[in-house]
Amino acid sequence: MKIALISDIHANLEALQATLDAIQAEGVKRIVCLGDIVGYNTDFAACIALLRQAGAVCIAGNHDRAVAGLIGTDGFSGPAARAVAWTGARLDEDSRAFLTALPLTADVDGALVAVHGALHPEMGKELVRLDDDGKRALSLRALAAHPSGARICAFGHTHRAGLWEWRDGAVQAVSLDEPAGAELRVDGLYLLNPGTVGEPRGADARACFACYDTATRRVTLYRVSYARRAALAKTRRAGLAPRFAAVPAPFRMKLIEILRLLGVYEWLKRALPRRASSI
Repeated sequence: MKIALISDIHANLEALQATLDAIQAEGVKRIVCLGDIVGYNTDFAACIALLRQAGAVCIAGNHDRAVAGLIGTDGFSGPAARAVAWTGARLDEDSRAFLTALPLTADVDGALVAVHGALHPEMGKELVRLDDDGKRALSLRALAAHPSGARICAFGHTHRAGLWEWRDGAVQAVSLDEPAGAELRVDGLYLLNPGTVGEPRGADARACFACYDTATRRVTLYRVSYARRAALAKTRRAGLAPRFAAVPAPFRMKLIEILRLLGVYEWLKRALPRRASSI
């Protein structure tokens, strides 16, 4: 059986639709969404509807829980908190009920355990970023003890695709070469992040998802082009786009760093209207 793993859609309808079209072409039998369906962008209701139509197994991300009013936005960036407030003010009751009911973890047919942030903490699983080997080791140990018996924990939250194996008492990164992917050992324990559908943080602005074939034990990463300008235009009109949003995230952060060093960033923030500075 092929399982498609998607994460961090962030209300980007164009990216989600293109991703689901690509998934359908791969003959996938099960879709698992690792959270953060909403936030940052505007099409929250349409994205929820598409996931329901696809019969996707969905879990809660920190943005989903914040929009539903289950957690606050302490620790969220300015654009993230602003999008949570914007979405929460427009959330219909059906969407609110859907987000509120999302679980923090899911056992997917014993093949894998799905979380948004991390598997190891008792509380706040959706908030922890598995962005270093120390935290990855904690979640791999939690996976080893998980009652499902699954050997894979799929997670999101970092917006960066990757695969890690627990080997000889240490965390080892495994290459996810595209398009070949990687074959998992039967006795291995793995963490798998499929990247982000709707909110890229790397130089590649395409939507990203992963497929896991339970028969061959192969993980494959896919990247999908979508109408990014159309999605960004809606986000910009709503006043939710961060400054210089059209610039890929790594370059945007570098640009802001340079402007800060030059002492002009704060002046630009005040001088330029948000729409103009988001172009």
